[in-house]
Amino acid sequence: MVAVGFNELIDKLDHSASVQAAGIRRGYGGPPAREVSFTAGLTRMRCASLLKPLYAWVSAARVPDARWRELAEPAVVVSSNADTIGLWLGVGPRVILDDLRERTGVRWGLPNGDPSRFGSVEVTAAEVAAAYAVFAQSAAAGDAAAGEVLGWMRQVSETQAFGAREATRSPEAAVKCGWYGAPDETTLRTHAVALLPRTGTKVTVIVALTALPYTDARDRETYRTKVTQGHAVEDIHENLAGDLLRNLISTTHTELGHP
Repeated sequence: MVAVGFNELIDKLDHSASVQAAGIRRGYGGPPAREVSFTAGLTRMRCASLLKPLYAWVSAARVPDARWRELAEPAVVVSSNADTIGLWLGVGPRVILDDLRERTGVRWGLPNGDPSRFGSVEVTAAEVAAAYAVFAQSAAAGDAAAGEVLGWMRQVSETQAFGAREATRSPEAAVKCGWYGAPDETTLRTHAVALLPRTGTKVTVIVALTALPYTDARDRETYRTKVTQGHAVEDIHENLAGDLLRNLISTTHTELGHP
């Protein structure tokens, strides 16, 4: 389903930009399932940190409880790369992705080159929405690990949420964003997933992915220096992609039939 609203959002984008959005609304006892998806540019995009909650969820069955919480909570709440790597390499990339396929039906392969780069897995917004819908319904059905990870997503601070909660008009939404620009890319990736609170096993999931041109040599050098030194770069992503990301989320929210 393609909405006029999405077309309006990308009319003024650079031809080298890529954006995707997807949403799912479904659940037992609710209205008929509804799905929305939109793609402009690349058909698959690197996931940045968008899948960290899913990695944490399926890792729970393979890591001792105390160790799992020690790694998984900061991986989700503050998007800690070091703790995510602890899960990713400790459990094994192939094992994590195979477990996600078994749990969600969504198949993701290992990235080209260095498989330790968890953020290089390539996804579509529709795939991410489908996987998170299963995750959210598992939490609603009593999956303890899914429920805990979902709770951590509700603790993600506004500084790392890029206004996703405001875009869905749901202050209680569970959110995870990802932001990164690799040395081999001339774009910055800024992604978001939001899970809206609903009753029972009914879920609404909204995903927005962006990869926007970031080609100025001086800006890119400043960005790489900040990343290397461990400084926050969320402000750079906000200035480049924040408005677009929120508009993608709010348009998807509307297209799913929410008032």
